Amino acid sequence: QVQLVESGGGPVQAGGSLRLSCTHTYSASSMAWFRQAPGHEREGVAVILLYPHGRTIGYADSVEGRFTISQDKDKNTLYLQMSSLKPEDTGMYTCAAARTWLGRSSSMVAGNYIYWGQGTQVTVSA
Repeated sequence: QVQLVESGGGPVQAGGSLRLSCTHTYSASSMAWFRQAPGHEREGVAVILLYPHGRTIGYADSVEGRFTISQDKDKNTLYLQMSSLKPEDTGMYTCAAARTWLGRSSSMVAGNYIYWGQGTQVTVSA
């Protein structure tokens, strides 16, 4: 019943840009982008927390200032706009969702999310 589908990944040169999309079948309270590179643990990249009083966003230090997370609620789509890409950004990017409102810190922990997409590969060449 709950489905997340990512798209927009692909090969890109360092310094380039990509926009990832994640369609979701329900209005989640917490959504995030994670990534995992070969030999590395899965890490939180960006989160958007849809609290009743407003939205809160957060980013990993490694992408701060370069990535932007956003949501189009009407289209049921989560976006990750990535610019100034670096080879270190290479990895499988996956969107995740939770039914509850996660805190800022806990929202970057993969184990706190129940629903996951299959991922879209991003490969940044030097």
